[in-house]
Amino acid sequence: MFSVIIVEDDFMQRDILKKMILSMYEFIEIYEADSENTALDIIFKHDINMFLIDISLKESSGLDLAMKIRNIDKYQFSQIIFLTTHMEYITQAFKQTHCYDYIIKPYNQEDVQDMLNKLIHYERSRLNNSNDNFNEYNKDNDKKVSINLKNGIYAVIKTDDIVFFEIKGRVCEINTVNGIYEANNTSLKKIMKLVDCEYIVQSHRAFAINKNYIRKVEKISTKLSIIYFNNCLKTALLGYKFKDNIMSEIKAGEMILC
Repeated sequence: MFSVIIVEDDFMQRDILKKMILSMYEFIEIYEADSENTALDIIFKHDINMFLIDISLKESSGLDLAMKIRNIDKYQFSQIIFLTTHMEYITQAFKQTHCYDYIIKPYNQEDVQDMLNKLIHYERSRLNNSNDNFNEYNKDNDKKVSINLKNGIYAVIKTDDIVFFEIKGRVCEINTVNGIYEANNTSLKKIMKLVDCEYIVQSHRAFAINKNYIRKVEKISTKLSIIYFNNCLKTALLGYKFKDNIMSEIKAGEMILC
């Protein structure tokens, strides 16, 4: 059973979205909450796969609720989608909570279905893979690397937290789920050798990516594609010479290819 919670203080809006989802997916279990307190009570009592949160709750902020959800260990990387009529809050939402996407009110069924199809497919594939490859995954899950940033400062980063590397001149930018670090005078070859992780692979002469975070690959030319990630707003490049590195995952349906 795939579980979703709709946190929306407007009953009519909540009911519209609930009926829309149930008309498309029979296997989804939907929980409803009209306030932050009710939502947190449900969240602690049940395992939730996806959170649909009104960004402007009457008694509290949907952003504040999302931050509290992120502070719960088992929901650190869960799918949070904001419901909003206020586009000006979206950038803040992405930065603060690493939300996956947003839905604009009034709801359009095709837009809702398109988004949920992608996210549900990803989540179910991820859960299946985590069960199949649990032992293998845990070999690298606790691995950490110590990286010299600058001025004698070192950062100890969990390999599993790395989303991608980008080389910018003589600087290697390390994008993680917890922020961005910069290492001076470090080549991509050197950083890849240091990390030495099977799921972090080179995707371009200036990029190496963590395959576990890939959300979508979008082709922009015959030789170049853009990689979008879960838990990260920034994107990476995929060159045609490196496409085979992730082609098996694309064929297996682990990500979306546009």
